Amino acid sequence: MLTFTEAQVLAWVSPLLWPFIRMLALFGAMPVLAQRSVPARVRVALAFLITLCAQASLPAMPVVPLDSPTAFMMLAQQVLIGLSMGFAARIVFTAVELAGEVIGLQMGLNFAGFFDPSSGGQTTAVSRFLGTTISWMFIVANGHLLIIAALVQSFKAFPVSPEPLSFVRALQPQVWGAEIFALGLWIALPVVAMLLFTNLVLGIISRVASQMNIFAIGFPITLGVGLVGVLLTLPMMQTPFTMALEKMLANFQ
Repeated sequence: MLTFTEAQVLAWVSPLLWPFIRMLALFGAMPVLAQRSVPARVRVALAFLITLCAQASLPAMPVVPLDSPTAFMMLAQQVLIGLSMGFAARIVFTAVELAGEVIGLQMGLNFAGFFDPSSGGQTTAVSRFLGTTISWMFIVANGHLLIIAALVQSFKAFPVSPEPLSFVRALQPQVWGAEIFALGLWIALPVVAMLLFTNLVLGIISRVASQMNIFAIGFPITLGVGLVGVLLTLPMMQTPFTMALEKMLANFQ
């Protein structure tokens, strides 16, 4: 008759349980995979598969009774680290979408707002376009592999322990929001400069040739310059996006 003890079961389950919870929390918060269009079963299956494949690279996990307060604190730590890593990646995407908001405001396209089913809120045309573009770039540039590799490395930087708040004190994730404005303005600056120069030229034209209806020709010119600026900016967007993503993920390695 096959028999086994509780200690043996815990020794078998612990190496899979804690990485699986951290990975599942990441997949519940990271861009692209956390969208409503991705079924929960797919996320759970991917989290378990990656956890199983990463066993050779993970350090030894502590074995504690699952009904103890220590296990509850360790569970809270895994959820907190996984959500924080997804939040760090989401900050980069939000910065690109903020750049689209700023560009659309200068172009005069922010009145074209519509409902975004993926986020459940209102968004504008330029912001949605840049957000979709950066999502494709995230997959093509293997950004998902960078996040998974950073999560595996995070078990060495932040091993499983019953102290979830030590991670918060070490990284201070509440101050990462400033990166949204810094990166967003950095990406939008070239197009905003072009549109500012265009508005200055239109202002000079309105003073020199007052018989021209600047309000009739200003919007098409501004819109055309903005679209050309976005088109010229797209090939150069990979560099700041990759740099920002690697900078945020370096906190966990």
